[in-house]
Amino acid sequence: MDLNPKPWTQTTVVGKAVPRIDGAERLSGVTRYALDVSLPDMLFAATLRCPHAHARVVKVDLSKAREMPGVRAILSDADKEAQIPWYFNGYGPNARALSRLFDPHCRYQGEEIAVVAAETQLQAWDAVRAIQVEYQQLPFVTSLEDAQKPGAPPVQDGGNLASPASVYTRGDIAKGFAEAEAVVEETYRTSCELHTSQEVHGCVAHWDGDLLTLWDSDQSPFDIQRGVAELLRMPLSKVRVNARYGAGFGSKLDTSKYMVAAALIARKTRRPVKYFLTREEVYLCVGNRPAHLMKLKAGAKKDGTLTAFELTAAGEVGAYPGDDNVGQMVQELYTCPNVKITEDQYFINAGQNRAFRAPGFPQCAWALEQTMDALAEKLGLDPVDFRLKNVAMVCQTEENRPYTSNGLPQCLSEGAKAFGWKEARAGARGEAAIVRGVGVASGMWGYLAPPHATVIVKYFDDGSANLNMGSTDIGTGHCTVMAQIVAEELGVPLGKIEVESADTQTTQFADGASGSRSVMITGPAVRSACLDVKAKLLAAAAAEFQVFDGDLKFENGEITGPPGVPRTPARRLRFVQEQGVVVGVGVRAPHPANKSVRPFCTHFAEVEVNRRTGEVRLVRMLAAHDSGRVMNLATYSNQVYGGITMGIGFALTEQRILDANTGKMLNANFHDYKIPTALDVPAELTVLPIDPHDTEVNSTGTKGIGEPALVPAAAAIANAFYHATGVRATVSPITRASVINLLHQGRKQG
Repeated sequence: MDLNPKPWTQTTVVGKAVPRIDGAERLSGVTRYALDVSLPDMLFAATLRCPHAHARVVKVDLSKAREMPGVRAILSDADKEAQIPWYFNGYGPNARALSRLFDPHCRYQGEEIAVVAAETQLQAWDAVRAIQVEYQQLPFVTSLEDAQKPGAPPVQDGGNLASPASVYTRGDIAKGFAEAEAVVEETYRTSCELHTSQEVHGCVAHWDGDLLTLWDSDQSPFDIQRGVAELLRMPLSKVRVNARYGAGFGSKLDTSKYMVAAALIARKTRRPVKYFLTREEVYLCVGNRPAHLMKLKAGAKKDGTLTAFELTAAGEVGAYPGDDNVGQMVQELYTCPNVKITEDQYFINAGQNRAFRAPGFPQCAWALEQTMDALAEKLGLDPVDFRLKNVAMVCQTEENRPYTSNGLPQCLSEGAKAFGWKEARAGARGEAAIVRGVGVASGMWGYLAPPHATVIVKYFDDGSANLNMGSTDIGTGHCTVMAQIVAEELGVPLGKIEVESADTQTTQFADGASGSRSVMITGPAVRSACLDVKAKLLAAAAAEFQVFDGDLKFENGEITGPPGVPRTPARRLRFVQEQGVVVGVGVRAPHPANKSVRPFCTHFAEVEVNRRTGEVRLVRMLAAHDSGRVMNLATYSNQVYGGITMGIGFALTEQRILDANTGKMLNANFHDYKIPTALDVPAELTVLPIDPHDTEVNSTGTKGIGEPALVPAAAAIANAFYHATGVRATVSPITRASVINLLHQGRKQG
């Protein structure tokens, strides 16, 4: 098995904007998501949740609920089988069990008190409302500033500091600022965002003897399988997770309490249990992008050479440990010899943060890219030219190892040309009621884990193929791209390729759909499996035609060779006809040694600001991305469009609002939590792929697009806002009220 085959040169299927192989299925409603699963004799579950920001459960009376019509089971902390420790650092010796499945100490609005299973969903909710609970309300903190105060009410027994401060240094920070001829310093604040996945979180649990099956809406079925097995003390072989379709933007990567509770109730009642959260519960309980407070100081020489960065950042992780470090781009994106980064994480009485599309990077870009613009202005340099001068071509956090490729210079230069940067920036913003401005911001994304994937490809005697892989398609078109690889290598039309995916019992192991790694991890494994099939076909042809297999070629599904060897469709080989199927197995090779892998990007934005109403409207945007080889231009572009849309929400509309008096979330619904709609997204969105022809990253030349598509979007909008108004917006989102206030303050200062 060749784990490092030569990279493709020209391709016939890979790279084309082919329609999704499951497009008609999804559009017609035939696709069966986890929420669509319905089994005979199924029960429905609903949750009683703590209504307070911080409280202890003194007494729970379930008697009335048990007598309600249709109720078949109630699970609470009083049940021995439900007294399961809940972990936050995995399940090994270093795991911290800071809670329980139903913890009497409730640290945020929405913690689970009990779960009811009934014949119908409405009966389950009626019973939930009949449960009587006596609470002892406790003092709470709902903001980073409150959590940091001396004597603040502790969220956890050890206080509100979630972990010791993380400190990164290189060079001499004092020396760096002493050498600087221009220094800027600013404090930035980003708000907490909610995932708002279209399909709410939940699962269907069913026992067949001692085998547990979960139809789950998740991004990582093999991780969910392991988590549920660990918590229920079961062997992996006895837990099956089926997650062929699902989406979560990161919030569906981890084992959740509803999975374990559904399994326990299904085992108790010996009936299938459907347990899906409501939209309000999703807003409260299953993850968020935490708010951050960042103070960034930067220095440079007159010629634009960076001399120092100093970042101090603090984040709100919620009531339980999380991890959303924001410093990596400050460390890596630009060449800078002197860097110091100090990061803290604090508990507050709110839902725990979870991975959210590019965790930490959009927050970092919000601070870093606005600071780069401010520093360029102070030096009298064009923001694009300033960035170009400082692009890092080696990974400064990994022993200055070279990148397998870095297309950021091209993203900046070619993006600026395509956007018309010089011309647009030269336009005066004026003093009219409505003004326009343009902005630029760059970004990157980092990989943290080694790749794992095993793939099986079956080539049948009728020339069709089956692709079996464990990765899940979370709406990105992943299955289509993998089928394109099979079509490219084996010459099988896309319509004759069947894809099996994301079922822990029937498909092969793969890492979860996270970190923009799905294509770059699974793709090479798919290609490896196809090459294994081709090697077997060539060996069979060599035996049949009595020639050396090195003299034969496999092209477009046919065997060709020297004179005397007829051009033969591979499916017609005697070996294939006798066997009926040829099976190839592929695995993913490790990342390249002594090289660093990163995708890079630059976004350009033009905004229109109404000085009277405070409205900020995104007029157009161009996104230049180096994510390696483009496997499918349609799915690639769609990922960028989605990232830009989420960036609009980050910059202009999205924020969780907690009541300082009660600790409760005030906007846990689609009406009041403002995600961008089609009316907020400009018609002019341009995607500019930059292909550095990376031959070292992996056998498909891919580096990932999902997360980088979001990273610099909000910062580019913020820089465009500054160009239009002359006022720096340091707090996200930039709402109408904040614009009016900023413009008023700007006039006063002027």
